Amino acid sequence: MTTPQSGADVMQSLLKAAEQAEKGGRRLPPVENWHPEYCGEMDMEIRRDGSWWHEGTRIGRERLIRLFSTILRKDDDGETYLVTPGEKIRIKVEAAPFLAIRLEAEGEGREARIAFETNMGDMVVAGPDHPIRVETGADGEPEPFIHVRGRLEALITRAAFYDLAELAVTGEDGAKMGVWSGGVFFALGPKA
Repeated sequence: MTTPQSGADVMQSLLKAAEQAEKGGRRLPPVENWHPEYCGEMDMEIRRDGSWWHEGTRIGRERLIRLFSTILRKDDDGETYLVTPGEKIRIKVEAAPFLAIRLEAEGEGREARIAFETNMGDMVVAGPDHPIRVETGADGEPEPFIHVRGRLEALITRAAFYDLAELAVTGEDGAKMGVWSGGVFFALGPKA
């Protein structure tokens, strides 16, 4: 069992792990391969708007947020953690840890490809490995997501979703509207 650390000690430990991963020339550390002991929960939250908060204060340092984003992992239990080889600390996430803020599309029909950029600089192309899903939010509005890595997703921003909706075509069933990317049709409405 590990000795409890103060919030400042945990932040420093996590920052050190993220910086070491960055210096090692690896953009993303292999968090899926790390299996440290659970160390508890940190008063850290990623809000729906993509902002990061620690102990009630917004984290304003973009570099720090980007570093922490590289050691995020969502486990089978549905919880999101900051993970290092020696620590696993649960944090809160309102909707998704990332935002899909921009998209670029090329091609048509089954040959189309739609690439998304996240607020953390990740680039993914929607397809079998990066599916788009749409849920209904608490307000009754569509809440679209795209898979980024591991079990982590990006909430597609309203502006990017409008751009996506402009690309919509009728699906092969003739009933659903959606988009093709990477040979896969993604309905842009919630599952019935």
